Amino acid sequence: MPKIKEYKHSEKKENELNEPVFDYTQSYTYGDYLKFDIEEMVEVIRGKIFRMSPAPRVKHQMISGNLYFKLMQKLKNTTCYVFYAPTDIVLPVENKKRNKSTTVVQPDICVICDPKIIEEKAIFGVPDFIIEIVAGKDVKKDTQIKFDLYQEAGVGEYWIVLADIKLVEVYILENGKYQRLNAFSEDDIVPVKTIPGLEISIEEIFEGV
Repeated sequence: MPKIKEYKHSEKKENELNEPVFDYTQSYTYGDYLKFDIEEMVEVIRGKIFRMSPAPRVKHQMISGNLYFKLMQKLKNTTCYVFYAPTDIVLPVENKKRNKSTTVVQPDICVICDPKIIEEKAIFGVPDFIIEIVAGKDVKKDTQIKFDLYQEAGVGEYWIVLADIKLVEVYILENGKYQRLNAFSEDDIVPVKTIPGLEISIEEIFEGV
């Protein structure tokens, strides 16, 4: 396993916290991820380490809470489950054991309609629906890196919630490629295409923000 080096006390300045140093030239797996002995949260995308942002903004957490609450209400008495970060999603690699997977992500919100992929430690498989909330520095990761990743993995629907401008971009997977359904704002009602009959209003998503 690639090793994570930690600075010893003598190597750091006074009052400076120990910080793990990842070898960004190495490729990491879910097996490696399970052995990380660090306090900060990270994601592994195609074998590369991505540090999570510091504690999310209050705005981000309010939107996440709104979405989770509304989805919980609307998915009640269905076979679908909604999860919020931090929940490990391990995306499978064809013909490889799960510990050899090179992608472990923690989407802000995800919906799983196949209970067989839900296990105690993580979700091992592809979510039906993922929402990422952009409220800070993760614009490129959510709109480019994760966009490509979720498209390749086969996530049926991907929402990018732009917190600062109160806008939701919706992408639907068609023939292996994401098609932009629309950008929703103001008084719009956003349909969840992967779960027929389910819709959430922009007002509900940004309530209190």
